[in-house]
Amino acid sequence: MLTEQASSQTPVENIRIFLSGDVMTGRGIDQILPRPCQPKIYESYLTDARDYIKIAEQKNGPIPRTVDYAYIWGDALTEWQRMKADIKIINLETSITQSDDYWKNKGINYRMHPQNIASLTCAQVDCCVLANNHVLDWGYSGLTETLNTLQMANLKMVGAGQNQQQASAPAIIDVANKGRVLVFSFAHESSGVPSKWEATAERAGVNLLKDLSGQSVKQIAQQVKQIKQSGDIVVFSVHWGGNWGYDIPPEQINFAHQLIDHAAVDVIHGHSSHHVKGIEIYQGKPILYGCGDFLNDYEGIGHYEAYRGDLALMYFLDMNPTTGKLQRLHCIPTQTKHFQIHRAPPKEADWLSAVVTRECAKFDVTVNRNADHSLTILEP
Repeated sequence: MLTEQASSQTPVENIRIFLSGDVMTGRGIDQILPRPCQPKIYESYLTDARDYIKIAEQKNGPIPRTVDYAYIWGDALTEWQRMKADIKIINLETSITQSDDYWKNKGINYRMHPQNIASLTCAQVDCCVLANNHVLDWGYSGLTETLNTLQMANLKMVGAGQNQQQASAPAIIDVANKGRVLVFSFAHESSGVPSKWEATAERAGVNLLKDLSGQSVKQIAQQVKQIKQSGDIVVFSVHWGGNWGYDIPPEQINFAHQLIDHAAVDVIHGHSSHHVKGIEIYQGKPILYGCGDFLNDYEGIGHYEAYRGDLALMYFLDMNPTTGKLQRLHCIPTQTKHFQIHRAPPKEADWLSAVVTRECAKFDVTVNRNADHSLTILEP
């Protein structure tokens, strides 16, 4: 892909954005951190969060206890330092709370103790996307504590709030001497978000995307237009679709295209799928339909092994702030093992590369495999 430059003689400096899929630091992972919540959980499968550690150990061997906060990120810390991303954006699928007011009949409830917030700050995360199907797992009191904990840690958050105005407000991130990145976060009911979680004028909750219609595009376009300035990069982060399967519904494709064509969106950051899905580059803008799980405690849990949910990608996007177009998309394969992110071994990296190549080919997108097993995604 050719790097575009501004019309002036001085080359435009790209903004490098790191994106990840779901980050779940609750339940079993919370139990190995320095200050875990009470382990009682309310699942039909298990009632003690520590049992997820035992299941993982049965598959992959011993996991250390009372680890330091950086432990869970493993090799990701090295890759972040090497790649020098300007900002890091994650989909945080965990309440940060001691609340015991779990959402009844939901089945799965993730939480991390507020005193374990250093597990996010030590990774220098810039923005936590909260519009997903787990941020209210421990009720409205849990949401309030989550928002307060992130605020006190000076972590930007987007997609949830004490009312609709807060939940729909974008995160605005200044990148020194380069420009701004605006992050808009939405959750679609197809990802399992209860309709009752929608934030309203009087009620806390998430920024719910009710449908993928042209009317929704118009509303989003109006919101972007009010805030976007020349040189801004707009990231539309959306929790949508089911957990498993590579098929991408036509309505998602059409909606993503309309956001780029009519709402001045530059990056579509899709998540909810537990495995990596296809990537499209449309009008020079990247569409990540499903980023997969970046970190969780699912080791040893069966039924969907064929999808290799333990494998994921670190997405590094170089965006031109003048044109809003992608200059380079570099992806690093990872594997979660022992509740820690590792750079994927060659065999696993090759397996994931083959899947990504197959799925991207559906959009005529080329995937180059590099000597270090990383991937470079090229536009058609």
